[in-house]
Amino acid sequence: MKWKLKIRKEVKVVVALLAISFLIAFSERKMDDLVCKDIVIELDNARENHFLDEADVLRLVEGSSQSIKGTSLDHVNLRAIEKKMMQDKHILDADLYVDLKGNLVVKVELRRPIARIVQSDAPDAYIAEDGVVMSVSENYTSRVVLISGPYVKQLLELGDLSKMEEGKNLLEMIEFINDDKFWKAQVAQLDINSQGKITILPQVTGQQVQFGKAVDIENKFRKLMIFYKEILPTRGWTRYERINLEYDGQIIAE
Repeated sequence: MKWKLKIRKEVKVVVALLAISFLIAFSERKMDDLVCKDIVIELDNARENHFLDEADVLRLVEGSSQSIKGTSLDHVNLRAIEKKMMQDKHILDADLYVDLKGNLVVKVELRRPIARIVQSDAPDAYIAEDGVVMSVSENYTSRVVLISGPYVKQLLELGDLSKMEEGKNLLEMIEFINDDKFWKAQVAQLDINSQGKITILPQVTGQQVQFGKAVDIENKFRKLMIFYKEILPTRGWTRYERINLEYDGQIIAE
């Protein structure tokens, strides 16, 4: 009796697997017969980065050298289109798939800019949250901290700050500034010399802040806050032109 029950269970499993296989094969066959009716753009823009809009994404898809609308979907190379789209540095991720209505759905996630590289002799650029350097947009300007100085040439050549230790440290410093309401409002620009040493140009107070390299970040900003809270109110806001935070346990004002 137990043996018969076991056989019945195995038969049911086989039948179920065959039914699933049939449905998959039927669905694939149906998909093969589908002709692309439309291209649907789904743009992940929760952080309101307007470097690209739906029309820009559509142009990237249609500019992939493949005919799409009115074409049998089994002739459309979705992976090739994704690869072509990912060449645009504003795009963090692109995912293309076909829905049951015959639409090509294009899901795109944009990179978030956290700093802007400014140069007098070359075009500006943005640094994204993941370290990738991307071009500016004619349609949108993001209000972020500015990065200037000879060192930016190295950043532009590298193309991705996460590929080197000093670049990662700079990303950490920028994120520290952006995550703090006071420092985000106070720090206007980071000027970086050829050795990677940073001078902070503040928004309100006139003193240049010699920060040194982007290491011991939290402690240096703690010292700077002490200077703002305890020294400037008693000595005068315009008395000092320069502050040096590079040395442990010291604040040097000139």
